[in-house]
Amino acid sequence: MRAGRGQVVKDALGAVQTVLVLGGTSDIGIAIAARLAGARRATVALAGRHPDALRAAGDRVRNAGAGRIEIIEFDATDTAGHEQFVAGLPESLGDIDVAIVAFGLLGEQAVDELGGDGAVKVATTNYVGAVSVCLPMARMMKSQGHGTLVFLSSVAGDRVRRANFIYGSSKAGLDGFAQGLGYSLAGSGAEVLIVRPGFVPTKMTSGMNPPPFSTTPEAVAEATAAALATGQRVIYVPARLRPVMAVARHLPYQLMAKIDR
Repeated sequence: MRAGRGQVVKDALGAVQTVLVLGGTSDIGIAIAARLAGARRATVALAGRHPDALRAAGDRVRNAGAGRIEIIEFDATDTAGHEQFVAGLPESLGDIDVAIVAFGLLGEQAVDELGGDGAVKVATTNYVGAVSVCLPMARMMKSQGHGTLVFLSSVAGDRVRRANFIYGSSKAGLDGFAQGLGYSLAGSGAEVLIVRPGFVPTKMTSGMNPPPFSTTPEAVAEATAAALATGQRVIYVPARLRPVMAVARHLPYQLMAKIDR
């Protein structure tokens, strides 16, 4: 139970009572929700565009030990409706302890850079959509006096590469926005956690060959739960990617251009 307004009961494993997944069919988002919800039979709300897929995801989370499951219509690109979407959450869910920003598009780099609207769709979904919905979400959590926005970023945004610069740049923008939003929430009780995984085999990456330092949705979920319990602000999954990316960020442009062909 809650200890009062502005406080939320968490046990040593970071168990929470209400979890919202924006992009509720995301493999990583589902894994995190299942990991968090199972510890206390928490309420999980899965928000997205495809009701049948959301219901299937809800069954997975329920089987992991969640209590109540809510399916909510949400479109990351419907920026005009985001304020109203967030405004309706307290009535249906009450306070939200953790909101996971899990929606995103990978795109097809080779096709998208040649023209069409593919690149704009990636940027609009991954960055603009997140900015649009997370600003009112942050205000709501400040009003609650607690809550954590979990951003699923990527190491692709740490040092944008030739092979996926459209997707990588959208994640770089998302990551920067999340950092600044976190600073703006300091002292409010609301927080931001940025999760930077390496390659994760999911529906979105189906057919791609896993590179070094790959991980799994379940490993990301475990690391996220641990970070929430200990109050971390930025994590890499696997953790050994942190020093790797620290080096990659500072490689000279000329060297990066040679090795990233």
